Amino acid sequence: MLRQLLFAGLLGLLPVSVSAQGATVAFGGLQHDSSLPVEIAADSLEIDQASGAAVFKGNVKIGQGEMRLSANTVDVNYADGDNGSGEIERLHAKGDVTLVSGEEVAEAQDAVYTIDSGTIVMTGDVILTQGRNALSAQRLDISLDDGNGVMTGGVRVILQSGADE
Repeated sequence: MLRQLLFAGLLGLLPVSVSAQGATVAFGGLQHDSSLPVEIAADSLEIDQASGAAVFKGNVKIGQGEMRLSANTVDVNYADGDNGSGEIERLHAKGDVTLVSGEEVAEAQDAVYTIDSGTIVMTGDVILTQGRNALSAQRLDISLDDGNGVMTGGVRVILQSGADE
């Protein structure tokens, strides 16, 4: 009983709520301005002029403001009717995806970042660390506009007490 009360007390101190549908998580560090320019670096780049798509491969690093994303491969889709403006509509990161913002780090096998809506959907063995606490699930949906996220699919939460060991 004491253990359950301690767990409930710790849960109340953290920006996490767990329900049958999943875990809702507050991402203070992941709130940012999605209108900022997107910078991409990689080992190679393939461009398909017909479809207007680009594929970055090998050591892909993407930055937008304070947010950083890395992956093995990233497909970049440009807005329809782009007319050469270079406006990115969506980024699809694949393989060893890591998203870092402030002290928060999320890892997954796959991530789709839709620029206009300011949403990131991470799937496949998702692990989120916030300080010393860790959460895992199969899916993480993040809204960068309000800094909130929802984790679903086998959600597990590991909460560390404030005491140093």
